[in-house]
Amino acid sequence: MNVLIKPLCALLIVVAAPAWADISRDEAAAAAQRVATGRVLSVDKTEADRRPVWRVKVVTPQGEVRVILIDAASGRVVG
Repeated sequence: MNVLIKPLCALLIVVAAPAWADISRDEAAAAAQRVATGRVLSVDKTEADRRPVWRVKVVTPQGEVRVILIDAASGRVVG
């Protein structure tokens, strides 16, 4: 039984690792700029649909302010 415990624990850590992954503030800003080209005004961490997201405000070259939500775990645009 003890022989199986270490490999099982190692497997659980490897499987759970992506759940701990989190993109940085800079990565969230870059992802938002790919969606709405312009200058980033602010980047704040918050929640949407009970999951952590980065809320990125971008001002476009036309002067429009857009709010882009970026999933904090995957880096994908939310909604």
